[in-house]
This record gives sequence, C-alpha cells and structure tokens, in this order.
Amino acid sequence: MKQKKLTRFVCLFCLVAGLASCGIDIPKEVPSSYETIKVEETDIVYPMKFSAKLKGQSDVTISPQTSGQLMKICVTEGQQVGRGQTLFIIDSRNAQHELESAQANLQAAQANLQAAQAQANSAKLEYESNKNLFDKKIVSSYMLENSLNNYNQALAAVSQAKASITQAQAGVNRAKVNLGFCTITSPVSGVIGEIPVFAGDQVTPMTQLTVVSGNQQMEAWFSVTESIIESGISSGMKQSDMAAHLASLPNVSLVMKNGTEYPYKGRISSITGVVDASTGSLSCKATFPNPDGHLFSGAQCTVVLPISRSHVMVVPQTAIVRLQDKTLVYKVMPDSTAKAITVTTTDAGNGKDVIVNTGLGEGDCIVAVGANNVQEGQKVVYRAGEEIKN
Repeated sequence: MKQKKLTRFVCLFCLVAGLASCGIDIPKEVPSSYETIKVEETDIVYPMKFSAKLKGQSDVTISPQTSGQLMKICVTEGQQVGRGQTLFIIDSRNAQHELESAQANLQAAQANLQAAQAQANSAKLEYESNKNLFDKKIVSSYMLENSLNNYNQALAAVSQAKASITQAQAGVNRAKVNLGFCTITSPVSGVIGEIPVFAGDQVTPMTQLTVVSGNQQMEAWFSVTESIIESGISSGMKQSDMAAHLASLPNVSLVMKNGTEYPYKGRISSITGVVDASTGSLSCKATFPNPDGHLFSGAQCTVVLPISRSHVMVVPQTAIVRLQDKTLVYKVMPDSTAKAITVTTTDAGNGKDVIVNTGLGEGDCIVAVGANNVQEGQKVVYRAGEEIKN
C-alpha cells in the first residue's frame, strides 16, 4: 500500500515538472469577495399572520321550548335552511288538548259575561223604575236603595265576567304558544350543524337539537399584540375613536388550513378595548362575506393583516446567522474584515427578507450571501489584483 502511494506521488510530481518545462503556467488561486449589500431605510408592507377560528355571525343553538317526544326531524346535517323553515316537530297532542280546554274556558267565560250583562240590564231598568216611583212618592226609599244595590252588584258581576274572559283569553294565547313550540323553525338563514338526537327521543328545554350557523357573514376571531394595532387601542379609547381606527385599517385576507386563499377580502369589525393581562393581547374580529357558503363555523384558518412600516431596514434572509439564542449579521469593517453584530429581526412575510429592528444603522455594509461560512475577523472583501496572504 505504501508502495502504491509513493508511486502515485512520483507520477504527480513528474507531471507538474513536465508542464512547467513546457512553459505552461499553473493557475494561481484568485481571491473572491463575499456578496455584500449596503443597508438602507425603506418603506414596506408586510403580512402579519394570525391563527383564527371561524364562527357564523349569527350561530344559534336550537333547543325546544317545551318537553315532549320528538316526532320528526325535517332537516339533515349540513343542509342550507331559510329563516322560518321547519326543523323539528314535537308531539303536539297534549298541547292541542290544552288549547281546546282553554278555548272551552273562554267560551264559558263569554257566556257568563252575556248572562251578567243581561242581569245588569234588568237591574238597571228596575232601579230606574223605582227612582221614578220614588220621585212620585209611590215607593219607599228602602225599595230604591235595594234596587240600586242590586244594580251595582250586577255591574260588579259584569266586571268580574270581563276579567274572567281576559284570563281565559290569556289561557288560549298561552296554549297556542305552547302548541307553536311543538313546531321548531329556524330563526335565521344558515347551515344546519350536528343533530345529536333522533326521532322518538324525549326532549326537554335542556336538550340541544342542533346549531344553525348563519353563514351569510362569517367572523374570524383572533388575538393580536397591543403594539401591532397601535398604542391607542386601550381601555381608555372612546367609541368614536375606535370606529375611526377600524375604518382606517386595511382589508384582511383569509387563508384556509390547506393553504388556499379565500377569494373575498374581509374587514376588522371589532377590537376589544381591554388588553388581556395574562397574554398581553387584544381579541379581534374580522368579518368576511360568505355568498357561496364555502366557509363553515368552527373551521381553523389564518387571518392575514397587511402592516405598513416606514423607514425600516430590510435585509435578505441569507444575511442572517442564527446561533443558539442569538441572531447575527456580519458587518464589513473598513479593513474589509467581518464583525459579528447581534440584531433583532421581524419576518417580512415574503419568504426571502427580514426586517432588522436593532443592531444596524443606515449605510452599514453587511455580508448578504454566504454569511453562514464567515468567521469573526475574516477578510470578506478583496480589491482587484489583491492576493491572498497565507
């Protein structure tokens, strides 16, 4: 093995000597500079992304207002329904009997009123007759007072009969409402959610039948830090100021979980005025139109808010070196050597740049490409014709 290595070395030496004797120049190592850029301030619009959860603008939990046996389910899960459309039917026989009983009570009360009014009319005639006779001194005052008392009692009976009719009518109205509760309709237009019950089940006002998601407008709820929205969003902001601030915010985009961007833009419609002390964030709601019904309540998504910043320093991601808990760039010094500078950055959202918040100044020259291969104090820029010194 050693003999083979020695032979290979001798051959290589002879080849180099031969090329030199023939006047052929051996290429010299030419120094090359790293690609650098000069940092300058610029204006940028970059997308801030927030995890969000969709909710129908008018999600309504459907529960019965009366107890009974569920006779019929008139819809299916995922079905689009209109406002007032029948969803469920509960056994209405008991409610129908109650209505009939209440109507019978009303009829009886009406008959009592008619009898009381007839008696009051008779008592009135008797009182008026006795009054005429008393004026002519034909009957005594006792008979006049007695007929007056009878008339007043008859009027009281009429009032009592009228009150009984009012009470009976209330019973009829209540029975009609209870009968109406047996047919459950949708209070909003939307999509039917999960239906956890079956026909024949006993249901009560505590039973959740389904949820109707009013999906004409969808709300995406997410949290943002106070600094993103502005220092003005706080518990002391007036309602008029909040409305103006919301109107000034740009349209937001919605990206579904599979990465597809929703074709309609939305608006931030509300921002809570109180910062959550535990998270340091505010709850926001963005409203999106849903004319095609492609958005579903409960779905996870990403809200993209374009943020405008002025006079910021943007550098390529290739200039960034991440070393443990530090973020570095290599600044080119006047003697062309590299110096590691600790910086803080924010993702520019375009997949290729970052925003440098601290650590660099305008006009600084940094290594833009190959920063991961640079070492502290290494010369990274060579002038034309400059040789490498060993």
